[in-house]
Amino acid sequence: QVQLVESGGGLVQAGGSLRLSCAASRSIFRIAAMGWYRQAPGKQRELVAATTSGGSTNYADFVKGRFTISRDNAKNTVYLQMNSLKPEDTAVYYCNAHVGIMDYDYWGQGTQVTVSS
Repeated sequence: QVQLVESGGGLVQAGGSLRLSCAASRSIFRIAAMGWYRQAPGKQRELVAATTSGGSTNYADFVKGRFTISRDNAKNTVYLQMNSLKPEDTAVYYCNAHVGIMDYDYWGQGTQVTVSS
C-alpha cells in the first residue's frame, strides 16, 4: 500500500520558517516526481514546488527565493523548507507523488500551515 505521510505544519509568525516533510513508500519514491501543493479556503489547489526523480526542481513564482524543495532518497522523504513566510502562505499543504509510467497521483492527508501577521 502506497503511503505519503506529512509532518511539520503549524502556526508561525510572518517572516518565520517551517519545514514540511513527506515520507513516502519506497515502492514509488524512486520513480515518482514529488511535489508540494497547497489549498487555501475557497481557492483551488495549486502547485508550490516539485522535484523529479533525477533531482530537477521547479517552483511557483510566488515562492521563488523563499521556499526550497529537496529529496532524500535514502530516507524516501521529500522536504519543503519555507522561509520568509507570509500570511498569504496560509493553507493546507499536500504532498504529491506523480508516477509518470502509471500517469497516477498519490496524495498525502495534508498538513495545515498558518502564518499570522
